[in-house]
Amino acid sequence: MDEKKIQKKLLDFAKKRDWEKYHNLKNLAISISIESSELLEIFQWIEDKNINEHLRDKTFRKRISEEVADVLLYLLRFSQIANLNLEKICLDKIKINEKKYPINLSKGKSTKYTDLNVLKKKYEK
Repeated sequence: MDEKKIQKKLLDFAKKRDWEKYHNLKNLAISISIESSELLEIFQWIEDKNINEHLRDKTFRKRISEEVADVLLYLLRFSQIANLNLEKICLDKIKINEKKYPINLSKGKSTKYTDLNVLKKKYEK
C-alpha cells in the first residue's frame, strides 16, 4: 500500500469539495470511531461460529470492505494532518506490545497486559 499516494488523493478529494476546513484532528478522530462502530455493527448479532459463512457472501464482504476502507481512509487523513509516520509508529507500537506481552506469559492467552504483570510479580516472589 502506498500511503502517500492515498493521502495525496484524499487531500485532493477534500480540496475539490472545500472540506479541508472540516478535517481537523478532533473531527477525524470522531469519524474514525464512528466508522469503526459501523464495522462493528455489521457483526453485532452474528454468532462467532457463523462469521466464516458470512465472509463467503459477496454482499457481506462488500459491506465490511467499505467500512474497513472508511476507517483506513480517516486514519490516513488523520495521520497526514498530525504529521505521523505510520510505518514508524506502527513498528514502535509493536515493540511496546512485545514488552507488554512477553511470550512466556502471554502465549495462548487473551489476558490483558496489566493482569500479566500481576502474574509476573507473583512468579518473581
